[in-house]
Amino acid sequence: MSKLFEDLKEGLEEIVAYEKGKKKLRTRKIKVPKPPSQYTAKDIKKIRNKAHYSQSIFADVLNVSIKTVQAWESGYRVPSHVAMRLLEIVDKGYYRPQISS
Repeated sequence: MSKLFEDLKEGLEEIVAYEKGKKKLRTRKIKVPKPPSQYTAKDIKKIRNKAHYSQSIFADVLNVSIKTVQAWESGYRVPSHVAMRLLEIVDKGYYRPQISS
């Protein structure tokens, strides 16, 4: 039999044993982060300026297009939750790229 089949079979056997009370499973508590901060167009521009990034560099850091950064800063578009999290990371100073000369 294939490795995949064996792994699936083993997993199902563990589930059955757990359901019958014959096996105790390990549990962990994890802390789910709060939703990202919500940034306005003005906030986004402030974050970029505080980091001393041009729109082009800021776009590269966030892996978006320059047009996207421009749309955010003009208020034409609102960043997604994922983008808001990245903005929060830059805003809080958790990300500082290495600058090479």
